[in-house]
Amino acid sequence: MNTAYWKTLALVLLAAAPAAAQQVALPEGSFRWSASRPLTMADFKGRPRPTESHAALTSANINTGAKCSSNIFAGTAQASFSPSRSWVRDPARMTPALLRHEQLHFDIAEVYARQLRQQLAAISLPCSKLGTTFDRVSQAAYAAWQQAEDAYDRESNHGLQHEQQAKWEAQVRQQLLALAAFAEAEA
Repeated sequence: MNTAYWKTLALVLLAAAPAAAQQVALPEGSFRWSASRPLTMADFKGRPRPTESHAALTSANINTGAKCSSNIFAGTAQASFSPSRSWVRDPARMTPALLRHEQLHFDIAEVYARQLRQQLAAISLPCSKLGTTFDRVSQAAYAAWQQAEDAYDRESNHGLQHEQQAKWEAQVRQQLLALAAFAEAEA
């Protein structure tokens, strides 16, 4: 029920392709968040370590990228899911409620990817003056995302507190709607 945080903070400066068409290379086997493609039980292909006590784990990430074209900065962020790092301890006990809890971890990653896309779009510095701005903004977004993930598991007791789980589901749905202008086009 916990989310593994693995980061890809690769600053990739590319010289071609318009920012709107920019895609981040995802880790092998991962797929990006999509409103039309919710997680399924079959997506959880990893194996828990013997020391893991949770019923399931969603390995989500926010992958970042940047480019400079004619000294103009453009950055992007994509939420992704790693099936090989995500697992369910006992597939026979993967209830719809547990799957919803895990899906919300992925949805929270998308909320923070959209917020980061919004922040990156607001950077109006020429690349020559960018300095550490991209790294600083990205690191702050990762920290906020991790705090939200921790709060979600703590407040919902890993999905076992149904009232809190429902509150988080409504809150994340609202955040996704509020940030719809920063959603990526469906692939």
